Amino acid sequence: MKSNVGGIDKILRIVVGVTLIALAAMGQIGVWGYIGVVPLLTGLFNFCPVYPLLGINTCGIRKDA
Repeated sequence: MKSNVGGIDKILRIVVGVTLIALAAMGQIGVWGYIGVVPLLTGLFNFCPVYPLLGINTCGIRKDA
């Protein structure tokens, strides 16, 4: 798994994930809020499985340059 999530993208994913999970745990937004696990994990592991399909890399490391 090559890192493809970095910088602001990583921070936003973690914040959004934790926020959604917290709101779901408090009963504010319902159980669908546990979908926040997805952005949380992609932020923590620095890898988004959709990014390679779209040709996106936000980590700023370019091996081909």
